[in-house]
Amino acid sequence: MFKTAWFAKAAGKALISDAELCVAIRQVMLGQCDDLGGGVYKKRLGRNLFRSIIVAKGSSYWVYEFLFAKKDQANIEIDDLVQFRKLATSYGLLTEGQVSELLDNRKWMEICNDNKD
Repeated sequence: MFKTAWFAKAAGKALISDAELCVAIRQVMLGQCDDLGGGVYKKRLGRNLFRSIIVAKGSSYWVYEFLFAKKDQANIEIDDLVQFRKLATSYGLLTEGQVSELLDNRKWMEICNDNKD
């Protein structure tokens, strides 16, 4: 499970911890979220003050991609949803080497493993 560098910065400002993200992603995997189709999920965070967009294709990579405040935005636009779905498809094609490169370049950060929970 991962978060993008952009998401990590936004979550930090919103005071959303990795521990909360890990609990939430496990709930998403159990279907306790809004399934927007095409590997895109919406999950409430931060005591219901924020919404996160999680992109996943299959069960290979679950990536926190976008965060927005409920008070600022009711939902994502359809154009954004289309782009997130395309991103889910591309994430499903990533090799382990490409994921390692994303991690090495700090574009992605790994969360929810034995060392980082």
